Amino acid sequence: MGLTSHKVLALAILVAVLAMTATVWLWPRLARTSWQSVLGRIGALLVTQLTVLCALALVANNYFAFYSSWSDLLGTGNQGPVIVQNKAEAGGDGHKSQASGVQLLGKEAVQGGGAVSRDPKQVGQIDAVRIPGPASGLSTDGYVYLPPQYFDPEHAHSRFPAAIVMTGFPGDAKNLITRLNYPGAALALMQSGKMQPTVLVLMRPSPAMPTDTECEDIPGGPQSETYFAKDVPKVIGTSYRVIADPHAWGVVGDSTGGYCALKLTMRNPGAFLTGVSLSGYYKAAEDATTGDLFKGSQQRRNEADLVWRLKNLPKPAVSVMVAGTEEGDGSYKQQTAAFVAAVQAPMTVATATLPSGGHNFKTWGRLLSPALEFLSQHLVAPTA
Repeated sequence: MGLTSHKVLALAILVAVLAMTATVWLWPRLARTSWQSVLGRIGALLVTQLTVLCALALVANNYFAFYSSWSDLLGTGNQGPVIVQNKAEAGGDGHKSQASGVQLLGKEAVQGGGAVSRDPKQVGQIDAVRIPGPASGLSTDGYVYLPPQYFDPEHAHSRFPAAIVMTGFPGDAKNLITRLNYPGAALALMQSGKMQPTVLVLMRPSPAMPTDTECEDIPGGPQSETYFAKDVPKVIGTSYRVIADPHAWGVVGDSTGGYCALKLTMRNPGAFLTGVSLSGYYKAAEDATTGDLFKGSQQRRNEADLVWRLKNLPKPAVSVMVAGTEEGDGSYKQQTAAFVAAVQAPMTVATATLPSGGHNFKTWGRLLSPALEFLSQHLVAPTA
């Protein structure tokens, strides 16, 4: 049974209930002063607490989709590079599958935006894909949302702007469909004329799970920045009709994904000229999940600090939005104020602010529409 299976969750809850019941039933027998009774009470409490914690952990994981499988949780899955050996051929859905492109794993239904049809011409299409990295040697699974216009015969030869959309760490890319519903939000905005047709590439912020790479090229380790800035646009461009121009590419993300969105845009203007951060931070995290990102180099650490970059390096000619809350999200307000104050021409920054809200999906969902509208306003229009 899979980690996110309802059967596993139901079994964990049942075991926790049985453990609690057994502890209550046995407690009178363990209420003696002998060492065996003391050990029995300690054991009963430990078993009960452990089973309850496991059940709660599974509930939290099923809701937030931190880990999608046992191998994902244990870090035993195959995270190596993927070589797709299918010959190039035009697919019936209007895009190509090539040896140098994505590997199609399946499809997901589009929800929201008034979606009552499964016709791609009406609601678009979500492809579940594996995206290899020829330059970095990395790969990861994700999703590609193709807008309805992609399947319109009038746009059969059109190319579209695109954006990489990132979760926080260690969230699963499926969070972007099930929790934030980027495809549904984008569809609604396109239907109302507030967003131009855009291809969305939905991903995790680390292609080297379970390590949190902070979108950094780690010396002697995973080259995550190379993967996102070079491999992903190239591979997506090989497989789908997207515009190969930094004016047509952006990055948006929440939390760790928000930091990555700003970082990738500021450090790679030759790949992306627009970035949007939802409750993102401005300095690379360094903890047990990241390991030693910089291998002792203070210069590399400084260059991963976005405020330091703005104060000490030439400003890139990019446009970014930082979105978050005035209260309820730790030091976000103070950190964002320092970042905004450091931005100077030719770089531009916009802000979107809620009065209050935590570091969670509810907050990011409320910020999604202005984020996508800003992104769309700065991407070039589809080309014939």
